[in-house]
Amino acid sequence: MKQAGRFLTAVCLGAGLLLTAGGDAHAKRFKIAVGDAHGSAQHELGKKFVEVFEAKTGGKHKAKMFLNGQLGSEQDTVNEAAIGTLDFSILAINNVTPFSPTVGVFTLPYVILSLDDAVKLTQGEVGQELVENTIRDAGVRIIGWTYTGFRVLTNSKKPVSTLEDLKGVIVRVPKNEIMIASYKAWGINPTPMAWSETFTALQQKVVDGQDNPYLTVHSMKFYEVQKYVTNLRYIFSIEPLIVSESVFQDQKKDVQQAILEAGKEATLHSENFLRESEAAIKKDLIAKGMEIIDPANGEKEWIDKATSAVWPKFYDSIGGKDKLNRVMTVLGRDTVK
Repeated sequence: MKQAGRFLTAVCLGAGLLLTAGGDAHAKRFKIAVGDAHGSAQHELGKKFVEVFEAKTGGKHKAKMFLNGQLGSEQDTVNEAAIGTLDFSILAINNVTPFSPTVGVFTLPYVILSLDDAVKLTQGEVGQELVENTIRDAGVRIIGWTYTGFRVLTNSKKPVSTLEDLKGVIVRVPKNEIMIASYKAWGINPTPMAWSETFTALQQKVVDGQDNPYLTVHSMKFYEVQKYVTNLRYIFSIEPLIVSESVFQDQKKDVQQAILEAGKEATLHSENFLRESEAAIKKDLIAKGMEIIDPANGEKEWIDKATSAVWPKFYDSIGGKDKLNRVMTVLGRDTVK
């Protein structure tokens, strides 16, 4: 009887271990690739997403961010998410455009002219259509939006307020056709370069300048290798949080819902973070020795050349002129003839 009792106890203990193991077997630690550094808008969005996602799953599922491009270039992370070898990535939307060209409507110069414009587009029907397009085209799903601000031009060579001043300045840009075309419209040939290589290239004077929002300039410590800022507003930087569609579909419904809800809360947090922090960051950049210059004549020559030369070139890739006009209508602006 004692032996039988011991046998039953062992069986019960084993069953308990199996049940525990079975429960833990479904728990997962997700990886989130982040292109930018600690303190950036991307990092802030990611922190909020992790916090809310883990809370909504009762701590069963975890998520960890890998900052500063530790998991590869931003475009590489789209490829990896598409095939399901990476869970999440937070990256500039211009690095999604090569895989899903219709999102390029958000990077056409001077389409988005304020944070309110960016929120209206991403949170409305236009944004939802682009979410569906990226699933179809790239195998990734946009679940959150980082609002990082206008991409201002920085350089170490000279103050730039006019297109004439821009001549002779070697500018790094992402490997993005719309952004390359914008600089060509302004009269220079930019240097396409991966984000992970940019700081070193600036430091070694391989390139003179680059463009990114104030929050990114600050978090990446570009003030250490750049002196001048031209206060452009040609592109408002929107940086989506994407999840691998195959990874998303592999999750149970409650986990999928937690991912979507955490993405929404992180998006709201990003909007508030930008509103609350950008002015202070600009002051700190000035304190660190950067000089901020406004473009001459209200940026008119920059606007005229970019919109007239760049917009028509990309009508087809964004889905037609009617797609741009739909965006302009949503923003309450004149449509393109």
